[in-house]
Amino acid sequence: MTEEMEFFVYLLECYAVYKNETTGAVFKRWEEHNLLQVIYDNYWLYHTERIENAFEDIDSLIATGKSAWA
Repeated sequence: MTEEMEFFVYLLECYAVYKNETTGAVFKRWEEHNLLQVIYDNYWLYHTERIENAFEDIDSLIATGKSAWA
């Protein structure tokens, strides 16, 4: 498994805890918003900062379709 995939799984698990949801429900929401590849591709940004920054960005992507940092 690549570093990027390991982090993606870690982020999925942490985000599910943050939202008090199952990983399956989070994965489905990310998929419904076409965010799976976007989140995966943001590995270099997300893994170098606080995990909460990734949560904030993902929340923004879901709510507005735009990054929190745009």
